[in-house]
Amino acid sequence: MLDSVFTSIFQTSDGLAGSVTSGDFLICCIASIVLGCLCALTYMFKHDYSKNFVVTLALMPLIVQMVITLVNGNIGAGIAVMGVFNLVRFRSIPGSAKDIGSVFFAMAIGLATGMGYLTLALLFTVIVGIANVVYVLSPFGKKKEPSKLLKVTIPEDLDYTGVFDDLFERYTTSHELVEVRTTNMGSLFQLDYQVNLKSPEDEKKLIDDIRCRNGNLKISCGRMVAARDTL
Repeated sequence: MLDSVFTSIFQTSDGLAGSVTSGDFLICCIASIVLGCLCALTYMFKHDYSKNFVVTLALMPLIVQMVITLVNGNIGAGIAVMGVFNLVRFRSIPGSAKDIGSVFFAMAIGLATGMGYLTLALLFTVIVGIANVVYVLSPFGKKKEPSKLLKVTIPEDLDYTGVFDDLFERYTTSHELVEVRTTNMGSLFQLDYQVNLKSPEDEKKLIDDIRCRNGNLKISCGRMVAARDTL
């Protein structure tokens, strides 16, 4: 009875859907759901995420599976679906590199389950999941010395050109003046430096020495704003 669901009323479907049984379809759906959850868990491992994106990622293999089941072996339907997808415009915030990679991961799972390669889909999910965990936990791709943003306020009568260079030579491996702006109605200057300290213990020493030159005005030192990891 349920097998009639996979028979087109037009009686002209020569794709995979016409030969799929209800049992096979349900097995593929269950596999897509389970592997989609594993894909979402892999994405969530030590990564900031939103519930909407995680749920979409978990459902994507099931959706892609349905599309592949309908168009597999049917050239006309495949071309039509490709044209429909070309009309789609995603009006959302830009995704990070990991977001995009996870979307392709979920689509690959759906492609495998949609064509009936359940064992291959499971093996692929396990391999990618293990590789993701190893890469995240390993120091691979991690910066050795994160840069810090040093903000120094100086009076307007102090020439900021090279005023702290000797201190930077003593306490940092590299330094760069990235921005200068006026504050307090133009009576003060704020200098923003990107610095790499030789040692974490040198941070207080550097700040104390700068205070002696800037008249004990405001100084702040913190991490640089991380750039969004886009492709």
